[in-house]
Amino acid sequence: MPERDDQEREFDLRWADGAEFKEPSARARMLAARWKENPPGPVPFRGEADRRAPRRSSWVSTAVVLGCVAAVIVLLGYANFRAPY
Repeated sequence: MPERDDQEREFDLRWADGAEFKEPSARARMLAARWKENPPGPVPFRGEADRRAPRRSSWVSTAVVLGCVAAVIVLLGYANFRAPY
């Protein structure tokens, strides 16, 4: 009997996915109703959070990463040099 239930459910999912018209979600309906009366204003491509965050130029980040890599290489070389054979 469980096999039949699985087959029926699979059939129902295929039937639902193949529907020509799909009803929008509850959130989409809510927003559409709200925006009909009070449409949202324009939003910039980047939000306000980006303007408040301190900007660091890309070369500073690159220098920090390369400096860390160089420090690890030097540290490993020193550890290998000091290791007894």
